[in-house]
Amino acid sequence: MTTVRAKYLGGLRVECEHLQSGAKIVTDAPVDNHGKGEAFSPTDLCATSLAACMMTTMGIYAETIGIDLTGTEIEITKKMALEPHRRIGEVEIVFHMPDREYSDKHKIALERTKNACAVHFSLNENLIQNVKFIWKR
Repeated sequence: MTTVRAKYLGGLRVECEHLQSGAKIVTDAPVDNHGKGEAFSPTDLCATSLAACMMTTMGIYAETIGIDLTGTEIEITKKMALEPHRRIGEVEIVFHMPDREYSDKHKIALERTKNACAVHFSLNENLIQNVKFIWKR
């Protein structure tokens, strides 16, 4: 069953619709690759999907053990590589955890859980994934 329907709008823009919810996003090529950079680029979405998947996986784990991760903020930085061809070379993800008391055991478990996400397993091994957690307490 189809999950997403996409349509090329011209001008290097693609409109994508999530069929179950009706939610839509538009992508635009980045300025360094002939686009205007007026929306997420496809590679922005890839890097963002990695971070969102990690957060979702940690959220599932946290719910099973009764930990609240609401309010976690995430910074995502994508760095492109040009050799041997244009691709995402590195993704830096910084999780700013909420100002709550988490045990050392839970911190370690959450940091490990991030690697159980499906996007992490789906990406090429050559992609450098630098992930950092900032715990307020």
